[in-house]
Order: sequence, then C-alpha cells, then structure tokens
Amino acid sequence: MLASQISGLQLRKECVVVNDGRDKECVVVNENIIKAKGIKKKPVTCRRKRRIKSSLKKAMASARKRKQSQSHEGLQMPPNMLPYLLSECGPGFEALLQGGTSNSSMGQCSNSLIAGTSNAEQFGYMPSANHFGQCHISSGNSSFQLLKTPPINPSLRLPPLSPLSYNCAESTSGNTMEWNAETLQFLSQCFLHTLSPYPEPRRRAESSLSEAADRPNYGLAVLRLVAEPSVDEPIRQAAAVNFKNHLRSRWSSDPNGPTLIPDSEKDQIKGLIVSLMLSSARRIQSQLSEALAVIGKHDFPKLWPALLPELKLSLEKAGESSDYATVNGVLNTCNSIFKKFRYECRTIDLLLDLKYCLDNFAEALLKIFKRTAGLIDSLGVSGGQAAVLRQLIESQRLCCRIFYSLNFQELPEYFEDHMGEWMGEFQKYLTVKFSVLEDGGEDGLALVDELRAAVCENISLYMEKNEEEFQGYLSGFVEAVWNLLVSVSASSSRDRLTVTAIKFLTTVSTSVHHTLFARDDILQQICQSIVIPNVMLRDEDEELFEMNYVEFIRRDMEGSDLDTRRRIACELLKGIGSNYKEKVTQMVSAQIQSSLALFAGNPAENWKHKDCAIYLVVSLATKKAGGTSVSTDLVDVESFFGSVIVPELQNQDVNGFPMLKAGALKFFTMFRDQISKPIAMALIPEVVRFLGSESNVVHSYAASCIEKLLLVKDGGGKPRYISSDISPFLAVLMTNLFGALGKPESEENPYVMKCIMRVLGVADISREVASPCITGLTSVLNKVCENPKNPTFNHYLFEAVAVLVRRSCEKDPSLITAFEESLFPSLQLILARDVTEFFPYAFQLLAQLVELNRPPIPPHYMQIFEILLLPDSWKKSGNVPALVRLLQAFLQKAPHELNQEGRLTQVLGIFNKLVSSPSTDGQGFYVLNTVIENLGYDVIGPYMGHIWASLFSRLQNNRTVKFVKSFLIFVSLFLVKHGSQNLVDSMNTVQPNIFLAIVEQFWIPNLKMITGSIELKLTAVASTRLICESQALLDPSGSTRWGKMLDSIVTLLSKPEQDRVEEEPDIPDFADNAGYGATFVHLYNAGKKEEDPLKDIRDPKQFLVASLANLSALSPGSYLKVFLSTETKFHQSNFELGGEY
Repeated sequence: MLASQISGLQLRKECVVVNDGRDKECVVVNENIIKAKGIKKKPVTCRRKRRIKSSLKKAMASARKRKQSQSHEGLQMPPNMLPYLLSECGPGFEALLQGGTSNSSMGQCSNSLIAGTSNAEQFGYMPSANHFGQCHISSGNSSFQLLKTPPINPSLRLPPLSPLSYNCAESTSGNTMEWNAETLQFLSQCFLHTLSPYPEPRRRAESSLSEAADRPNYGLAVLRLVAEPSVDEPIRQAAAVNFKNHLRSRWSSDPNGPTLIPDSEKDQIKGLIVSLMLSSARRIQSQLSEALAVIGKHDFPKLWPALLPELKLSLEKAGESSDYATVNGVLNTCNSIFKKFRYECRTIDLLLDLKYCLDNFAEALLKIFKRTAGLIDSLGVSGGQAAVLRQLIESQRLCCRIFYSLNFQELPEYFEDHMGEWMGEFQKYLTVKFSVLEDGGEDGLALVDELRAAVCENISLYMEKNEEEFQGYLSGFVEAVWNLLVSVSASSSRDRLTVTAIKFLTTVSTSVHHTLFARDDILQQICQSIVIPNVMLRDEDEELFEMNYVEFIRRDMEGSDLDTRRRIACELLKGIGSNYKEKVTQMVSAQIQSSLALFAGNPAENWKHKDCAIYLVVSLATKKAGGTSVSTDLVDVESFFGSVIVPELQNQDVNGFPMLKAGALKFFTMFRDQISKPIAMALIPEVVRFLGSESNVVHSYAASCIEKLLLVKDGGGKPRYISSDISPFLAVLMTNLFGALGKPESEENPYVMKCIMRVLGVADISREVASPCITGLTSVLNKVCENPKNPTFNHYLFEAVAVLVRRSCEKDPSLITAFEESLFPSLQLILARDVTEFFPYAFQLLAQLVELNRPPIPPHYMQIFEILLLPDSWKKSGNVPALVRLLQAFLQKAPHELNQEGRLTQVLGIFNKLVSSPSTDGQGFYVLNTVIENLGYDVIGPYMGHIWASLFSRLQNNRTVKFVKSFLIFVSLFLVKHGSQNLVDSMNTVQPNIFLAIVEQFWIPNLKMITGSIELKLTAVASTRLICESQALLDPSGSTRWGKMLDSIVTLLSKPEQDRVEEEPDIPDFADNAGYGATFVHLYNAGKKEEDPLKDIRDPKQFLVASLANLSALSPGSYLKVFLSTETKFHQSNFELGGEY
C-alpha cells in the first residue's frame, strides 16, 4: 500500500480563501488548515487574540461542515450575516424569511449579495454568483432554505459568470488584449471569482488570468479596469493587487521568467499610473503606489526620467491647494521609490541616482515640509480640526521617512545647508503636545508617536554618520528625548517611540559625547527613570506570556527582542557602561540587591522585582568570544544561583509564579557552563518536573534547559554529560517530554521536540526505551500530517525519528522490523494525503531503513524501487535530493537487481535529466557515482558512450564551476574503480583523442579547485595514477602535459584550500523550481555516511611520492627535465622523494 502511494505527488488540498481584496490579508482555511499568509505583524493584545481565535474556530467549524456534507448545496452564513442581509436586501429578504418567494424579492437579495461585496467583507464572506442556485442560511436555531433562485436582477453591474466566459479567446479577439466591453466583462468576472470562497471557480478564474497575462496589453487592460468607476471597488482592488504582482514578475528581464511586458505597453503604463494612483481610493492607491515602486526599482531614474518631475509638479500643485490627500499620495510614492537608498550597496550608480533625486526633489521636500509645519502651527493656535491635523501629521511623517532615505548614504550638501530648518521642526515635534489628537484616542496618539519615532530615527542617523555637523543640536535633542521618555506611558501602543528614543540615547552614550552621561546623578536618573520602568514587567508582557508563548520566547530567549523596551533599556546601560563600566556596575548591582530586598519583604506582591533582578543579570551578561559561555560582573554567579535561582527550581509548585520559574530556568540555561556538574546533576530532576508545568513558557524553558545542558563540552570537546548521567531518570524524562506535547497549545512545541531529539542522541537506547518512543513519535507524526504548520517542530520530529532508528538499530539490528511496522503506516499516510511538505523527510527515512536492511532487500522495498524509477516521481524539484538519497540506498543494497528488467536504463535516464540542469546536476552526479561504485565495467561499459556525451554537452554549452568540480570527481572515481585504460578508451569512443583535450582543458587547470578531504584524496590519487600508469600521458611527446598535471597535483596537495580555491557563484535555475512549494531539508541523523573509496591509501602525498619513485625506477632519467620544473614546489611542500629522475 505504501508503494502504491509514492507516485501520487499531486497537490490535492482544497481550501477556502477569505480575502478582502488585499494580498496582504488572506486567511486560508480547510478542515485541517488555518494559515495567515503574508500578514504584516502587529501588536497582538490579549483581547484581540481572543477575537482572532474565536473567528478562526468559527471558520474551521464552517469549513468542516462543508467538507462533511461533500456538496455545495448549502452556503453556511455566519450569524452576524443575517442582520446584514436584512439591512441590505430590505423587505424582499424579510418576506423570504417569513415564507415569501417573490421574484422581485429574490432578485433584490441576489443583487445585494453580489454588488454589495464591500459591505459583506466585514464578515469574511465573499459570495460567488454561480453558487446561489441553492442557498442554505442559518441563524441561531432558525433555518431557511432557498430551493430555487430566480434570475439575477439585470440591473447588476456584472452578469452571472458563465463557464465559457473563462475562455480568453472568446472574451477578447486577436493576439493583443484590446480594451473594450468584452475585455472589461471578462476581467471583471475573473477578478470577482478570485474572491470566491470556493476552490473551483477561484482556480478557473486564476487560470484564465494566468493565461491572459501572457498577452500584450494585459497589464494595461488591468490598469484601465482599476480606473473604471463603474466596477465595484473590491473587484478593482483585486485587479490592483494582480497588476502589482504582474509587474513584479514581468517588468524586468529574467531568462527563466515569464514573458516580459512589451516596451510600448510599459510606456503607456508609465504614462497612466501616476495620475491614477493619486486619484484612487486609499486601498487601491496603496497597491498602485507599490506597483509604481516596482517600476521605479528597475526604470527610475534612467528609463523613467519623467517620473520625478511629474511627482514634484503634482506635489507642488497639491500643496498650494492644501489637497493633503494628494500630497500624502505623492509623498508615499516617493518614500517607496527612495527606500532603495537605505538598503542597496553603495555604488557609483546608486550615488548618481541619489544625486539626481536630490537635485530634483530636495528643495520641493523642504518646501512642503515647511508649508505643512506652518499649517500645523496655525491649527495649534486655533485649536484646529482633528481630521485636518491628522493629514498634516501624516504628511510630516512621510517627509521624515524621505529625509531618512535621502540622508542614509551620506550628508547631502543641500540638507547640510538647511539643517537648522529641519532640526528646528524635528525638536518641536518632540516637545510639543498635539492635544486634539493625543487626547482624542489611541489612533491620534499613535499617529503623533509615529512622527516622533521617525524624528528619533533621523537624529539617530545624524548622530551615527554626521556627528560633527550635528553636534550643535545634540544637547537640545538629548534633553527633548530625555523628557519625552520620562513622560511616555508604559502602554504597548507607545513601544516603537520608546525604543527609537532610547536607541538615540544609546548612540550618544557610545560616541565622543558620552560625557553628557558622566555625572552620578545623571546615571542614577537614567537607571531610575528610564531603565527600571522599562525593564519591569507590564500587563502586556504577562498577557503575551500567557496568550502567545511562541512570541514571548522568540523575544525573551532567542534574542529577537532588540526592539522591545526591556532589551533596549539594557542596551542603553551597556552603551553607557562602555565608558563608565565601574559606575554602571555599582549602580546596577545596587539596584539588583534593592529589587531582591523588596521581593524578600513581600514575595507575593513584589515578585516582579525579583524578575527584574534576574533579567538585569541575564541581559547584561557578556558572551565570551568564540563560544556559548557568558560572564557577568554584576553578581557572583555561584552565589546568585544558589540564593536566588535554586529556591525557584526547588519549589514544588511548578505552576506558581510561572514568570519567575521561567526566569530561573533561563538563568540556568545561560550560565550552564559555569554551573558545576554535581550541582547541575542534582537540579536536573527538578528541571524535569517543570516539564509538567501548565505554563507553555515554563515547560518550553525546561526542555530548552535540558537540551542545552546536553550540549555542554569540557576541555578538548568532551561532552560533560553522557548517557550514564541521564539513565537514572531517563524514563521519567521521556514521559514528561511526551506529556508536555499533550499540553494545550504545546502539541507542536519545537523546544520540547528538540529536547526529545537531543536526549535520544545522547541516551542509551534499549528496546524498552525505543518501543514507547517510536510509538509516541509516530502518534505525533500522524497528527501533524493533518495540518503541517510548524516547520521547525516538524524538522525536529523527523530528526528525532531518524536518530532513534539509527542508534537503536546500530545497537540491536532486530529492531528494524519493529520500526518498519511502526513507521510504514505513517509514511503511507504522508503519501496518501499528499502532504508535500513531508515528502523529502519520508524519502530520507525510507533510505535510512533500506540501508539498515541486509541484502536481499525485502519485496515491499523493491515495489518502492520500481515506482522510484518512474519519471513522474521526479517532477517536483523539491523532492529530488531526497529521492536521490533513496535511489542511492537502493543502488548500494541491490546492485544485482539494478541490471535486470531495464532498471539501469531508467536510472541513467534519471541521471541524464538531473545533470542537464545547473540546479540539479550535483544530484545527477550522486546517482552516477553510486552506479560507478557498485557495478562492474562489464555492466556499465555499453552505456558509457551515452554518459560521456551528456557530460561533454554540459561542459561545452552550460558548464559551471560546480559542474566542472563534480565532473573531475566522477572521472577520478571511474579511474580508481575501473582503471585508466577503460577511462581513456570509453571517452575516445565518443570522439577520437577527446580524452587528452579533456585533460588539458578541464582536468589540469581545475584540479586545484577540489575541496573536501575525501574528494581531495580521490582526485589526487586518480591524477597520480594517470601520470604514472596511463600510456596516454606517459607518451614522451606529451611530456609538457605530464609536467602540468604533476604541477596541478602538487598544488592541490601542498597549498591550503583558501589559497587555491576561487569559488564562483553559480546561477540557480529558477525555472525548475517554479510552481512547487516543497523544499528539501536535510536530515542530519538520516544522512548518508561518507564512504572512502580508497580506504587502503591513507596519505595521498605519500602515494604520489611512492608512485613517482616506482615510475623513475622503471624509466631512470626519463622525467628529470619535467620534474625539475616542479622541484621547488616539492621542497616547499616537504615532499620526500626517492629514486633517480
């Protein structure tokens, strides 16, 4: 049964896409899948998370019901859809609910369902015209069924979709897509149905759009649809998203990409897009602005010189008329196209582009900035309207972001000349309060904070790169930022402002102006007013700890919290400490003791102070160079560990004060190298207890602590903890680890699974341990097959299975059968359900099981081998490395079966396909090398002509550095396995004397490029045998060739790798990967062992010396002249030569 599934590599999942027309917010739902794709991260509050979870659960339930019904006869409505239908459809729908079925009522209802899409968006429900034939609506306990729906009201803007309308040939005529009523109808219907919650109409629409995209003027037609006011906004918005993505894939040249947009169409698009973008609604404007930035990335300014003057003119006109909707549209576009100056490498071309932008836009930017500042001042005096002030503040924020981009590379002359005008406004925005916005709600305060954060980033940039020119304004800004930080609340909505402001102070503290922080009272104020308030836990931190443990750990344990208040406050202390280490150490040490004293006075109330103390010690610890160990001067580690950490670890209540427990476990983990083994061994059973904590963070930290302890090494790289150390509590440890995976929201906890993998890699695996472990792992595997959503967890899961199989079967080969019985159903499930994400893992595990078997291979494996040889199995490039790994295992274990029933021809066909592409040629050589290693020349000889022809074709037409190196390794392996004469003769059958041409053009000049100990040994020995045994090179007329080969061998063996290898990047073949989502991830514990084909030769240098000595003994003096040309290298390489040359 498993074998019958291995060839079914087609994607068969169906999902429901709830899309509001923006590609950035899309939820994919089916019975087993709920994913968020491309959603920009936002702060997630506890309340918001509950709402999200509730909505997703409802979506899952709805999707599950649809799948169980196995039909689309009914369309399930969310409960809150009913009031919407009543309000939108009016009396007709109300009559329907009461039993009426009048045509007019139904027509009105259908009309609302389709044309009123923008209102229905709020329900996450986008109805489709061809699904109203029978509609089931449920609300509460009431249920109503529409058995027949009359024709849709003809007043609708878009008629119902007909399957024939998907045919582009019928919708439009000719090769070029002309703009006419038919094109409008075709595109409108397609984009409408891309919003359908049902897979079939959505796929047909997407397929039609994909086909139409190859036609000239498609992008122009879509842009005109976006500009068409008669079409509903959700459809136009979907078209804008499609237009942006169309430009991304087809605007610039790519040899492996789709058809490019013709130049004439590009010119028309560039002529329309700016004016259309400025006149569009906000959401469409956002998409068109991104599309314009895509064009600008490739064409601006050289191929689009009219863009910036057009934007500048639009900005000036809009500014004069105070049309700030247009002003902000222009500024947003400029911000997008100028962002490249932040992240692209500094080159002459980039600086020329920057100069062009400065010459044409710097003055206009300052002008609108000052004009807007004046309007803000006048509104501030008069009290102003919040809506007007909101637009002005947003305009200033965009000006600040453009300022950042234009100043990022270096200080432009224009900005230096007008620095006072900019800095005066910047300082004002840090000190002035805009009450009408800040006191009017969080949205207004957030907008003002975004402006202030942008100002802080600008002054930080000047502090880092233009310190000398900026120093005259520094003290004023330090004071303004200081006062701002003291007054900023602890609300999470103000985190970005707090972080950027503290970053500015940190930059100042590490500069030559650090004396601003030298006074003791200043340091004390920094600690008391800025650092401690931001290090102390807030309610938001507790909510994150409880509600989103993955994000909490990502920030707290994995070091991605640099943009959080807690971490940046500690970075400020580190910055000041770089110049005043002793003062900072004394001050922080005193603060730590004060916090611990407060905790001791009232542990229940003041536990956050102890957490603060632990956090300060951990965050301010310094990591030693070249290792994982850390150190601190704030406390004595052993004393602090014994008095502060150990009591928390020994507390029998694993669920009490979980944040303190997590902090204690983190401290143990970080300072694990400094905790002696006896103390650690006494505490590990306590840590094992914490695996049973209900807190996801606590049992995650416990698992991480155990996992990291098992990696500790003493002097000489010897592991500190070995299998005998964990054997006494191994059973309890494994039980608790699998128990942690049963905790709510920890079903796919990567820290727990990584710990399982690490323990299995260290512990002594007996049959008693292996049996429950494989049962637990396969149970988890079967569950994640339903919805593979956590790649990290899944990888550690398969690594755990692989290490368990490897170590158990190495100790007890009789366990292979038991593992096969446990794993085969799970592997069959992966293939049967088409879980493409797991295919590479499944094939690697199968390869491991094949290699563990002793010949003859059981029949059920040979069935898999037969299917493995089918061409369809190799279509998805993401599976290729794992399939090659599996094929290698079969070739090694069943070489005799390979030459039966045409299997060798099939294998060589696979090799030919793989070696033809630069992205898979390495895998092709793996297959070929395995064939050469395991079959005799009498078997492979008849095929060598075709093999050489394929390889020579790649050498001639599309060779890469990687290919040439792989080719040399292959010919070397062929030579040592089948002799130099067979190598020469088989090559020359393709073309007379081609062997010598290959030696001169490829072998000799590229031999020095070989890397890797086994590869170096193989090629050196093969090359040595060639010059000492092959008559083709021993011919006296080829003495120069012989000498060059000897010189290359000596270079290979004598020079360090970094001195002889000049690696060139290979261009990936993206076409081979198009359309496939699965990627290959190597399983370390299921990896193929490197086999040395020359185990009897220990040192290639000595082999060269001995071979040359034998050759000289046979032909005394024959090679003296040639040898003298390489003698210097031999002496430099400490070769000891004997014999006469």
